[in-house]
Order: sequence, then structure tokens, then C-alpha cells
Amino acid sequence: MPDQTTPHPGVPQPPPNPFHNFPRPAATSLLRVVVADDNPVVRAGLTALLSGRADITVVAEAADGREAYEAAHFHRPDVVLLDVRMPGVDGISALPYLVRIAPVVMLTYSSESEIVQEALRRGAGGYLVHGEFTADELVAAVRDIRQGRAHFTPSAAGALLAQLRQEQAARSTPSLPEGLGSYDSQLGAAANEVAPSIPVPRKNSPYSLSQLQPSMRQSSSDRSRFQLSAREAEIMDHIASGMTNQQIAATCFISEKTVKNHINRIFAKLHSTSRSEAAAKWLGTAPGSARGRG
Repeated sequence: MPDQTTPHPGVPQPPPNPFHNFPRPAATSLLRVVVADDNPVVRAGLTALLSGRADITVVAEAADGREAYEAAHFHRPDVVLLDVRMPGVDGISALPYLVRIAPVVMLTYSSESEIVQEALRRGAGGYLVHGEFTADELVAAVRDIRQGRAHFTPSAAGALLAQLRQEQAARSTPSLPEGLGSYDSQLGAAANEVAPSIPVPRKNSPYSLSQLQPSMRQSSSDRSRFQLSAREAEIMDHIASGMTNQQIAATCFISEKTVKNHINRIFAKLHSTSRSEAAAKWLGTAPGSARGRG
């Protein structure tokens, strides 16, 4: 039986393939995105923008946190764009579950400091506020988030900076009133070692001498009985320093309305009806307080 691989004599053979060693096109890896926003116009705009890029495709859209989780669980995207405020399950509530599946970028109109900080605590890899970025910057952020590089627009970056400053202040001056700088802390500590009854106030400091005296200052353990949250304690420190609601709002990167809401809760917890009464209890200078008796 003749060998089938051997050409038959007299039968013309096809010419060799001239493209046999031609390199094959490299396989493309599309960046797969889930877009979650309760506004259909925003969703459509984001989908059109991202899908118009050669390396990005939107695999699903969602109108709330539950739909976002279901879409992410099914499609296993590379990145999730997530709004904060949505009906049903909102973005902040869904965030801890979504980050287990894919990196999440908050893409929202919500720029409140507390919301930004909470989103970061819950695992968000970036925070973009509408109106603070261009189309190209959004695309770059999506690409970078996939590689683990965080992106923040100015409002979000300001909130993050405020949080870092607050945490640093808490670590560097645990036994002094909020707001004193490290230089003042060191100077006051050195002076108190020599003469504990003589305080060293900062130049132009809003704190009075009686508030700075160790015998009159209330410790963190004493204050814990008031059960104020970290934010409420921060605002109470500002109240005690004499700051107005407007100044507190600017310092904490929140609205004056949010400040007023915090103050109402603070007054209820301190059983106070005025700023001066609340400050006296907070600083331990109120009559009958553990540290208010001279």
C-alpha cells in the first residue's frame, strides 16, 4: 500500500504556504466593567463612554446595590463603578461584598467627608466625584484601579487628608485637647514636668488657662462615659475651643447642617442645653464633675 504522505508522481502539489511563519495577532484582554447607578441616563452615558475604548467593555449595568452584586457575581468583572446613593441596597452597604469580587471605584455626586471616609474603610479602591474629572481621567482611573492604583478627585482627596490629620492628631497628643500642635504639646509637657500647676498656652490659643491646666482637664477615659462617636468627640473639642458652626464645618469638611445634627446628638448625650454647658462637662470644669472641683 503506497505511503499516503508521499506525493504521487505526476500529481501537481499545492505551493507551500507563504504565511506559515507569519506571527499571529496577540490575544487582547478586554477590561470588563460593571456600572451601577440608579440614574439610567448616567448609566447609559458611562456605558457609551467606556465601551467606546478598544480595551474596555461594560458587561452589565445595575440600578442598585443588589443588582450590582448579582451582576458582579455572575460576570466576574475587572472593575465595578458604584454610586453611593441608590434605592434598596445603597452603594455603601453593598461595597464590602463587592470588593470580595472585584476592585470598586465609587463614582458619585456625594462628596461628604464622612461618606468618603466610610467608603475607603469599607474597601473602595478609588473615589470620583462627578464634575471633578474628564472623560479621559475616568478611563485612566478605571485602567489604573485594575492594576491596584487608587484614584481620588479633589473633594475625595480632601476628605482623606482630613481623616489622616485627625488620626495623626489623636496619636500625637492623646492627653491634650484636640487642636494643639506637636510643638505646643512638647512645650506644655516640658513645662508641666517643672511646674505642673502652670500651663503653657499657645500664642493666640482659643483655650483658656483653666482648660489647659492638668488638674482641670478631663481625660479620655473620663470622657468615654458620654459615649460620643469619634466625629462627635472631634466636634465637641471644636465647640470647647470656641469655634462657630461655620468654622467647624470648614475644618471637618462637612456642611453646617451636618454640624448642627452632630451638635444636637452631642447635647442629648451630655444632657446639656447650651454650648457653654456642654463644653464645661466635656472639659471637666462643670460644678460637681470629677475633675471640676478645685
